[in-house]
Amino acid sequence: MLYPDLTTFLATAKAVLTKGPIAIIMAEDAIEVDTTIRHHLVAGFKAVLLLAPDEIPITPDLTDKIHRITHNVHAEAALPDAVNRLIDAAAGQWLYTCYNAEYLFFPFCEQRSIGEMLAFHAEERRDAILSYVIDLYAADLTAYPNAVSLETAHMDRTGYYALARTEAVKPHAPKDRQLDFFGGLRWRFEEHIAWTRRKIDRIALFRAKKGLRLRPDFTLTDEEMNTYACPWHNNITTAICSFRTAKALRANPGSRFAINTFRWQNSTEFHWQSQQLMDLGLMEPGQWF
Repeated sequence: MLYPDLTTFLATAKAVLTKGPIAIIMAEDAIEVDTTIRHHLVAGFKAVLLLAPDEIPITPDLTDKIHRITHNVHAEAALPDAVNRLIDAAAGQWLYTCYNAEYLFFPFCEQRSIGEMLAFHAEERRDAILSYVIDLYAADLTAYPNAVSLETAHMDRTGYYALARTEAVKPHAPKDRQLDFFGGLRWRFEEHIAWTRRKIDRIALFRAKKGLRLRPDFTLTDEEMNTYACPWHNNITTAICSFRTAKALRANPGSRFAINTFRWQNSTEFHWQSQQLMDLGLMEPGQWF
């Protein structure tokens, strides 16, 4: 289905938002849009919303499987603003947010659906899941100048760390069960990344409720939903394996000519398997086995 804007979608397609989980994908360019859509359809999302300019193509067989909404994707905080318009209409449903060339992995996703994982997570009285954005990049930037190659995708196997997230009203007081996570290309090439964009954590999966809002830093206005675990044990976390930072570093003239390769001694080939991410400590199964 095609919609000329988000307002029209909200007015005419309310039924779409009554059955979740729902994936919201924002296409900033035409790179790997089809594979992003297909990946999340296979994961088991009941509906996939694609926010994209009209000029971005998708293959015809996907047209009837998604809800395509024409949207200004290059506005400041475009994705959070769009999601906030959808939250109230989708109250009670699980929402997932990402960009094109980003791929959600969760524990045991090769055998289990996103719905199964969220059902288990909800039974633990949790309404949000912390996601780590794991940077992917092509092995050879000469062969793949935009740094995107699914066949030769690499990632960093080390170099990730966390710092305490502090209260705004009580400077230096750490927030309960909240951390800011760093690593990947944003850490290794931080001189090219604004300091406000260096975090790699997102609350990308959450249950919508009226009045809830997603902030530009991908945290939520309900602070408990920003926590990495409940008070009594560890919870599931997920990984968003993403070419977005690599694409940006190659598109920006200031960094494009300063970076000849993204590979270093701690690069490893990405196997497109959840077990690899769990083995590297980049994803947590919690109590789910």
